[in-house]
Amino acid sequence: MTNRLAQSNSLYLRKHAENPVDWWPWSEEALEKAQKEDKPIFLSVGYSSCHWCTVMEGEAFSDPAIAEYLNAQFLPIKVDREERPDVDSIYMQAVQMMIGQGGWPLNVFLTPGDLVPFYGGTYFPIQPRYGRPGFLQVLQALRSHYDTQKDKLAAQKNELMRHLERANTLDPVAILEAELLERGIQENTTVIARESAGTRFPMIPYAELALQGSRFNLQAELDALNVCTQRGLDLALGGIYDHVGGGFHRYTVDPNWTVPHFEKMLYDNGLIMEYLSNLWIAGVQEPAIRRAIAGTVQWLQREMTAPAGYFYAAQDADSFVTATDLEPEEGRFYVWTFQELQDIVDQPELTELAKAFHISKAGNFESKRIVLQRQALGELPAIVETALAKLFAVRYGSRPDNLSTFPPARNNQEAKSQTWPGRIPPVTDPKMIVAWNSLMISGLVKAATTFDQPSYLELAATAAQFILDYQWVEGRLHRINYDGKAEVPAQSEDYALLIKALLDLHQANLVKGNASEDWRKQAHRVQQEFDQLLWSSGGYYNTASDTSQELLVRERSWIDNATPAANGVAISNLVRLAMLTENIDYLAQAEQALKAFAQMARQSPQACPSLFTALDWYQNHTLIRTTAAQMKGMAQQYFPTVVYALESNLPTGAVGLVCQALSCQEPAQSAVQLQEQVQQSQLRLH
Repeated sequence: MTNRLAQSNSLYLRKHAENPVDWWPWSEEALEKAQKEDKPIFLSVGYSSCHWCTVMEGEAFSDPAIAEYLNAQFLPIKVDREERPDVDSIYMQAVQMMIGQGGWPLNVFLTPGDLVPFYGGTYFPIQPRYGRPGFLQVLQALRSHYDTQKDKLAAQKNELMRHLERANTLDPVAILEAELLERGIQENTTVIARESAGTRFPMIPYAELALQGSRFNLQAELDALNVCTQRGLDLALGGIYDHVGGGFHRYTVDPNWTVPHFEKMLYDNGLIMEYLSNLWIAGVQEPAIRRAIAGTVQWLQREMTAPAGYFYAAQDADSFVTATDLEPEEGRFYVWTFQELQDIVDQPELTELAKAFHISKAGNFESKRIVLQRQALGELPAIVETALAKLFAVRYGSRPDNLSTFPPARNNQEAKSQTWPGRIPPVTDPKMIVAWNSLMISGLVKAATTFDQPSYLELAATAAQFILDYQWVEGRLHRINYDGKAEVPAQSEDYALLIKALLDLHQANLVKGNASEDWRKQAHRVQQEFDQLLWSSGGYYNTASDTSQELLVRERSWIDNATPAANGVAISNLVRLAMLTENIDYLAQAEQALKAFAQMARQSPQACPSLFTALDWYQNHTLIRTTAAQMKGMAQQYFPTVVYALESNLPTGAVGLVCQALSCQEPAQSAVQLQEQVQQSQLRLH
């Protein structure tokens, strides 16, 4: 017997379709039913590749006693956070206020009608453990609290709402402090440099700001470029990178970048690809970086690209070992025992493999299994690449040079019922998300320019064109695509990241010598829609007014998480558009938004690196008008707040014009002078 989630397009929701819990999707009908029956709402938010979401689905949500009580006493609602990041963001913020931390699965209890949370948490075990009560005990206590403590409940909710409203109220400043950018760069570089023991996340928005800020040499005691280099090497050498099949996992559970949490998210891979490419043109030309980028593109083409040209969302951490297994196991697609390595490669290959990677009989993961992590920099010897190709063949059933595409397993049943030529792969969530595709498009574009790889640019352009062709419904951008059907009105991150991707495509095509303005014009068109639907008096709301009626607050996202906050990206876009369209209204709009968020940035600089990236663009933006020949050479250098315009009507003898805000420097008469002018323009800071 399935519940109503069986009809959902969301893989995450369908994973709960056979639960005995009588799940509802987030809908007006569900919210009205809860209010009519005076049932508190149990809101559970997660995503398809979330490991602990999968654990809770198999434990608490599959337990008959828990389901019986939950169905009788609550109105249970399931939300895919990748479909509705607006709902997730508000209730995540509330839970963080309640218990001081958040995560997924996000489980929140709301009063019907007003939808204000009165309790929340993340993973709840089925039995008391990890210092947490069993889930049934939690449900019983909360229902009793709801029924018998109305006055206390009201006070709790009022206090929480005051905090939420205060957190989402902006207090614009009259003048942007001259020192604000300097402080933001220093604070966020320190975040990357001095992480505490524990898990390791890529934290690319922080790393990108630190890399941009390294040109100012602000902290004598901290070499920012070395800090950024170390982050790049940890990513390219560590177990977070899949050295056999390509692509980056989400994070590592240890401080040494060894054992990952094995899901692969499209957004991480797009962000990391752009960062590593920027690091390369900043002078860190380590072969392991180039290899990691190439392997990630191969993984993307092989496993994450739909026939229509867009990119899938994610791959699970867990996979089945055999088709008869009841539950998948974390990481089993990716790890090896020492005996398996001995059986797959010959002895000379194993000897060289052990020199290149940390390999021991004891292993470095559960049950003496091995996650491959490199020991040193440099090119891998041919014999090691041969050994890795043999491991690839065991995993996928074919050597890498013979396998251009690998069809996704779209659910657990597909994974178990198909005959796979190698190991059973993890489930792939095949939905298309505009924001995440845009991050990958930007990553591909930067890698294409950095490494002179036209095929990367073609891959990016095809995905972008799919979005432009198919994601508008009745004249409005939509966020998700399920097998050709666009759904869910776009949110601010979709608009902001798509505009960035289109501008990146425009710039990369100029560097190639293509003077077409199509990508810039499309970016301008999308920006106009973004402004019409989501612009406030300062910054952008997460959702349009006609799609946010049921939300507690209308947020304006400025805090970075695994992905950059929408407003930081949007403000940077406005500065770029001001230069490319010669419309200074965009520059005034960027200034207005920066002033709106300045108090937040000053009070919590380590929460919003993308706002400081935007401030850097605003204060140091530079337009280079030059020829295609000059542009190609300059694009191989790290100028983080530069845009290019193809100029065929330069003054006699000039090779380029360097312009800042409303003025240009004297025409550069040589490539050396042009270079000096650009470098000077990038170091203004205040």
